[in-house]
Amino acid sequence: MKDILNHLFEHKTFTQQQAREILTSIATGKYNSSQMAAFMTAYCMRSITVEELEGFRDGMLDLCLKPGLADYDLIDLCGTGGDGKNTFNISTLASFIVAGAGHKVAKHGNYGVSSGCGSSNVMEYLGYQFSNDTGKLKRSLDEAGICFLHAPLFHPAMKTVSPIRKELGVKTFFNMLGPMCNPAQPRFQSVGVFSLELARIYAYLYQKSSKSYTILHDLGGYDEISLTNSFKVFSNSGEKIRTVESLGFEKISPELITGGETVEESARIFTGILEGRGTNEQNNTVLCNAAIAIQTIQPEKSFGDCFYVAEESLVSKKALSSFKTLLSIK
Repeated sequence: MKDILNHLFEHKTFTQQQAREILTSIATGKYNSSQMAAFMTAYCMRSITVEELEGFRDGMLDLCLKPGLADYDLIDLCGTGGDGKNTFNISTLASFIVAGAGHKVAKHGNYGVSSGCGSSNVMEYLGYQFSNDTGKLKRSLDEAGICFLHAPLFHPAMKTVSPIRKELGVKTFFNMLGPMCNPAQPRFQSVGVFSLELARIYAYLYQKSSKSYTILHDLGGYDEISLTNSFKVFSNSGEKIRTVESLGFEKISPELITGGETVEESARIFTGILEGRGTNEQNNTVLCNAAIAIQTIQPEKSFGDCFYVAEESLVSKKALSSFKTLLSIK
């Protein structure tokens, strides 16, 4: 690790293969906590290259536990996190709306690091028992339209670095990796990222894949559509900037989509929206993100048509039914 750190301190970069080998060494416990903390901290202070991110991703996927879901046409709605905006759990709620609309969702999630309540925090608080059992995951998809993939159960590297990430309390390159490392490797992906630079790297890597994808970066720094600002979209059909007004809405204030200070408060917001007690601003923000995901699966449809499909899922309580069914599956 000393040579690796010196390499970084000299502002040098790693090849794809070198990055892959480093990630493998991290996952297999080759380095101690201090060394890994130093390595992650170095990446907080410098940009990651395409080759490095690709190598880290390949290392994660080489080692991950495969969930056995290749027979399903899946979508994941996942953000990198690390935007420091403390929004409520938008992508997780949007995932249940997409599932309620009849699509199969493999939601990849983890505990919050730079925010207080990640998707795993709220799901665990509300009674979901994490599992990597293929049978349970398939039953979840068949009956609820969604399964939840808690990252540490599938990625050995996550188990190794989770305590260090928690102690650091800031975003690291593992935030950048998360959406790319869904162990189910879904055919469709709607990804939110916290910086425009990272969005461009993601777009470059996804162009080399067979995925149907949408990469989102809100120009106010959010890793999802927030309706507070215009946002950049990268997809199979190219890239463009979308305004809030082009979606048919007016800009909203950031405080209208903040999350709770505790997991309990976040969970209350989460269930409130599913049960029909969300504010217009909360609902519209979630529905816009769900609509983009549905449009990723069905690009021939307009955003407006996809929004109406998402809205029907929420208003009819199909999204709530998907959530309740998922919790009931043992």
